[in-house]
Amino acid sequence: MGLFDDDDTTPPPSGPSLFGDEPAAEAPKAAAYRVLARKYRPTTFKDLIGQDALVRTLRNAFAMNRIAHAFMLTGVRGVGKTTTARIMARALNCTGPEGNGGPTPDPCGVCENCIAILADRHPDVVEMDAASNTGVDDVREIIEATRFRPLSARTKIFIIDEVHMLSKAAFNALLKTLEEPPPHIKFVLATTEIRKVPITVLSRCQRFDLRRVAVEVLMAHFARIAEVEGVKLSAEALSHIARAADGSVRDGLSLLDQAIARGAEDSTEISAAMVADMLGLADRGFVFEVMEALVAGDAAKALALADDAYERGADPGVLLSDLLGLSHLLMRIKTVPSLAASGALPELERTRGVAMAQMLSVPFLARLWQALLKGLQEVEAAPDKRAGAEMMLIRLCYMADLPPPGELVKKLTENPGGSIGGAPVPGPGGGGARAVAGGGVVLQEAPRSLTFRDVVGLAAQKRDVMLYAHLRQSAHLVRFAPPVIELRMEPAAPRDTVQKLAALLEAETGRRWTIALSHLPGEPTLDEAEGVATAKAKDAALAHPLVQAILETFPGARVETKAPAGEEPEIPADWAALVPPDELYEGDE
Repeated sequence: MGLFDDDDTTPPPSGPSLFGDEPAAEAPKAAAYRVLARKYRPTTFKDLIGQDALVRTLRNAFAMNRIAHAFMLTGVRGVGKTTTARIMARALNCTGPEGNGGPTPDPCGVCENCIAILADRHPDVVEMDAASNTGVDDVREIIEATRFRPLSARTKIFIIDEVHMLSKAAFNALLKTLEEPPPHIKFVLATTEIRKVPITVLSRCQRFDLRRVAVEVLMAHFARIAEVEGVKLSAEALSHIARAADGSVRDGLSLLDQAIARGAEDSTEISAAMVADMLGLADRGFVFEVMEALVAGDAAKALALADDAYERGADPGVLLSDLLGLSHLLMRIKTVPSLAASGALPELERTRGVAMAQMLSVPFLARLWQALLKGLQEVEAAPDKRAGAEMMLIRLCYMADLPPPGELVKKLTENPGGSIGGAPVPGPGGGGARAVAGGGVVLQEAPRSLTFRDVVGLAAQKRDVMLYAHLRQSAHLVRFAPPVIELRMEPAAPRDTVQKLAALLEAETGRRWTIALSHLPGEPTLDEAEGVATAKAKDAALAHPLVQAILETFPGARVETKAPAGEEPEIPADWAALVPPDELYEGDE
């Protein structure tokens, strides 16, 4: 490169040259852009949105001068935990515009302490990220710093974010200082996982749960910011952003930032379609169209709509999630009719949602919710998510044609001799079992006489758990002829089981019973007998034509073993029925 080349990068002189000419002025540098989440971060309690209970309590605490030494702030990401901690630091150290003020819930924002804390450069406000400083040595540094008074502030504030990430040793090291800190020290702890914080730490703090911010509150907040920024967004676009934020102000502002950047080339209003495309969402009206196709059982239309959504970039799992959310909305409108007139719903959901909710039944919406919930799991596990979502839509279309299981059984029992799925259904006299809604089977039982089971039931009635368990699991009945009972006990049973049983029966009947031990095999234990009976009942149920028809009509259904009501053996109302006649005891005295 020559001495006089045009691309000479020699910097210009910082002062006048030898010939007295002034140096060329440098071009002004563009200010660094601040994202909306930082630009509109609240600086006072009145700026916090959706946390009215927290703000009211803290304002009262400042007014009454009852400010705790340690606070625990918990909530999901982006609801204002760290922001609240910084506002508290300014409120505790604000000196007012004239420099002689005290702690106040409304910091001035112009004093040295407010300005330094707002700029994150105050030496007496220490923030520590527990996610990257988890050890006991990090906590010991904080404990050592508490011994020194503040350099320029009134109170030294320690803000520990994500405090649940601290190790067990670090928590233990912090306990004593957290319980009795010096008067010039305040702790503000923040966490998204309150269950991981030891109870010993929670008991030393005032706990505040920051709530998710409601969708309508977020929409109003984003609308105000968009107006300040000079950007126009449709109400549906704001609704998309607020719903996607999931209660987090910071997440919502980040999405709003992205939406503004996406619509920067076009000076017109940012539409809901643009935001939906940005988020990979299906349009709300489009979701209603898919739901109508599912309800009508039109699989071809449902698949065509799904293909269109896929081509526009919508994720197959997101489509099912939107359908799941719509089914929840329809169920709410169905069960709470006043919701439609409350004004809390957008116009589209209020008009089309009410009409669809009136058309569908609660059992259908409940089955739809369960099917979509299971379908989401299947789509996530499928090697091809698109194929998994399409299979789910086809199944939902065919599910719309099927009546609920309870209604189906009712119709079949009222119309014996009919068929479902091609399987004949017998009349009332066919078989010794009856099917119930949901696939359960209850066997008809005939009245039974007093048996050894009643004796075992007495142990249950008297709350003798160990005796009851051993009689069911270890006792093989050889002969039952009151007042004589012959049993073969398993070797593992306690030796005093027989004596306990005799004492129980004598105390109940007022007479002496003979419990004899035998070496004969005897009957199976009650537990063994019930296991065999349950297996036989299940086999009989599976062979029943009605059950086979239900299983064929509802693919994936299965018969499960369920204990019928009143599983415990019945206890005789009058135990005198088991009392032996008096002549059997003659000569015993």
